[in-house]
Amino acid sequence: MEVPKDQIASLLENGLYSSAQMLGCFLVSSPAANAESSPHLKTESLVLLGDSFYREREYRRAIHTYKQALQYFKMIPKQNMSSARSSLSSNRSSSPNSCNIAVINENEVKFKIASCHCFLNENKAALVEMEGIPSKARTLPMNLLLGKLYRFSRHSRAAVAIYKECLRHCPFILEAITALSELGSTAKDIISLFPQTLNRSGRAPFDHIDSSRWLQRYVEAQCCISSNDYKGGLELFADLLQRFPNNIHLILEIAKVEAIIGKNEEAIMNFEKARSIDPYVVTYMDEYAMLLKLKSDYSKLNKLVHDLLNIDPARPEVFVALSVLWERKDEKRALSYAEQSIRIDERHIPGYIMKGNLLLTMKRAEAAVSAFRGAQELRPDIRTYQGLVHTYLALSKIKEALYASREAMKAMPQSAKALKLVGDVHASNSSGREKAKKFYESALRLEPGYLGAALALAELHVIEGRNGDAVSLLERYLKDWADDSLHVKLAQVFAATNMLSEALSHYQAALRLNPQNEAAKRGLERLEKQMKGVDPDAPEEDEDNDVEDGDGDQDETELL
Repeated sequence: MEVPKDQIASLLENGLYSSAQMLGCFLVSSPAANAESSPHLKTESLVLLGDSFYREREYRRAIHTYKQALQYFKMIPKQNMSSARSSLSSNRSSSPNSCNIAVINENEVKFKIASCHCFLNENKAALVEMEGIPSKARTLPMNLLLGKLYRFSRHSRAAVAIYKECLRHCPFILEAITALSELGSTAKDIISLFPQTLNRSGRAPFDHIDSSRWLQRYVEAQCCISSNDYKGGLELFADLLQRFPNNIHLILEIAKVEAIIGKNEEAIMNFEKARSIDPYVVTYMDEYAMLLKLKSDYSKLNKLVHDLLNIDPARPEVFVALSVLWERKDEKRALSYAEQSIRIDERHIPGYIMKGNLLLTMKRAEAAVSAFRGAQELRPDIRTYQGLVHTYLALSKIKEALYASREAMKAMPQSAKALKLVGDVHASNSSGREKAKKFYESALRLEPGYLGAALALAELHVIEGRNGDAVSLLERYLKDWADDSLHVKLAQVFAATNMLSEALSHYQAALRLNPQNEAAKRGLERLEKQMKGVDPDAPEEDEDNDVEDGDGDQDETELL
């Protein structure tokens, strides 16, 4: 033969994909690989060429080449196919990265085609290919991909069955454990799938029991998180982290949960710890970016986004982080980045949450509802409920807001944030303020350190003219929590009651804690006008307005 196919396989094995691709073109066009006289050789050659495209991430070319190979495969006489299959090498792999192909396996090629479709976000086409593989012929990687595809297409029962099959073969597939927990399986159900006997590696009984114990704890932790028992999940993850210190996966899981439930300082510390151990980690870094934005730490946010762009600019987390960075400068651009993250991965929840929050800020509430629902369908958590409730309130859809807040309370009966959500809905109506007060107080009894409920209750006191109650509540919290938002709220209450020097003191305290606090900056500006005897709500003089408009036009021209 003019071009030995073994050489292409060797090039692929050694990572020389570009060379394998060029040599593959010679092999496929070789007279020896004639489709009519030697369809078998033509088929093998095309699969090798397809593998070179796959490795170079030219997925469409790979799909096209693999499908050509399957067409020629059908031309091989059946007697030749049976003898060829008997000569399959024992070390053949079913992975899409496999390149040691002595004789092609139709199911393996279909799996490779499906894998290519997945990389292109063409999940329906991938599922069609995978369903063409008989269940008995499916390997563990094939089942794992099929489980993901069933889940993406919302065939939950089929996904659960496939993921369970994966764990029966190998209990250490952690992504299958997480998927089953999110699909509603209990810890007991998942643990029952683990083989009770020793595995084939012949480990000592003590080692086997020891490993199964931590794995069971991991299952329990994921099931707690999926059922919104965040406290229980965090405790289990913390226990595991003691056994496996500096475990990046566990640190990131803990940080993500802390971010969801509003333990912002703890979450930031854990994200920073993860980055100190592995500066190139991208997973959940968009969650970290959101926390830095809340803290108004723009220098760290800038550095984070810069680092992520240098690590892997194609990841959805990077586009959400970009969206967070651009939110205060250019909302439209920020929105386009959030949408891009969803185009890259249509199951990326932070992308939907960021999109919903941006649309709500841009007064596009109907579109925001759709974004928050998209996140909720993937995995409901307190942030998706908060987004839906606040969006419905912006649309004056009180019934829908109340329904969503009650759903949150049912899903998270021990969550102070869920109780506060119900209070927010009642507080939107003057007739429901007494109910709102009870929900806020219940939230504070459940979680005394929840500043969101304290601020909401203080605002309710102010609305009903109980300024003294608002001040005493906020001052009580300031003794234990040095928080800029508490100072801002106190300053607003003092300013409303014409206690201007006290208001000034608290605005300044807020800005010392957080120099980027926009509410404190605006409040201080208004307060300075009040102290000069100027009405802060009075319109500027026409001449001043004309000058400002001219400057604005000039700035816009420069930007364009």
